[in-house]
Amino acid sequence: MRAWGVCLLLLLLWQSPLRADELLLLTEEAPPTSFLRDGLPDGYAVEVVRELIRRTGSRAHVELLPWTRAYSKAKSEANTGLFLVVRTAEREALFQWVGPILRGSTRFYSLKDSGLQVDSLEQAASAGTIAMPKQWYTYETLQRMGFDNLYGAAGPRQMVTMLKHGRVKLIATEDLTLREELASGGLTPEEVQAHMVFMRSDHYIVFSPQTEPALVERWRHELDGMRHDGSLRSILARWLPGATMP
Repeated sequence: MRAWGVCLLLLLLWQSPLRADELLLLTEEAPPTSFLRDGLPDGYAVEVVRELIRRTGSRAHVELLPWTRAYSKAKSEANTGLFLVVRTAEREALFQWVGPILRGSTRFYSLKDSGLQVDSLEQAASAGTIAMPKQWYTYETLQRMGFDNLYGAAGPRQMVTMLKHGRVKLIATEDLTLREELASGGLTPEEVQAHMVFMRSDHYIVFSPQTEPALVERWRHELDGMRHDGSLRSILARWLPGATMP
């Protein structure tokens, strides 16, 4: 083999991102649960996952990806996990579940000066266009309920920007990530009106069906240990003071 061929082979081997026995743990940009800080993953869920990696002795790599791509990989690739995922009947058989590690409440929000009052799903369905990212479980849920006034935004920033400029009447999102989502589109919590809670969700770490079940069970066991010794509650209080333990 020519010298340049040897160098290329060594370079490709050096660049291999994961060992065969290493876990790939995927998440999306959703502060304060997961986000990049100085180029590295950080946030409540990331800290919990890193602690579980330490306690289980797993070889693992945490990476942020767009939700649709991360969700697809976590359904089909061995040694691949995803967080945070809402547990539903439709998703039950798609993954192996560890958790929950977080509970959130989803509400409708309008601009405070809009004068809107939404106390029922019927009022929300007739209030005008409601924006949220199309890949969110919230969008799927309202669509199944028969809502025909939904706008599938590209992401939280577009959702909030549309609300700010009056292009939609309502947005729907969780209390856990509200402040950061609003900030991304130039609004503050003081500028919006919170309406009815229409969904409460428990959020999990999931693994693909192809991941070794014994490894997943070890993660469940260590998460139970974090609940019992208070470390899960401590991490939650640091990142999300006032949030409810699942």
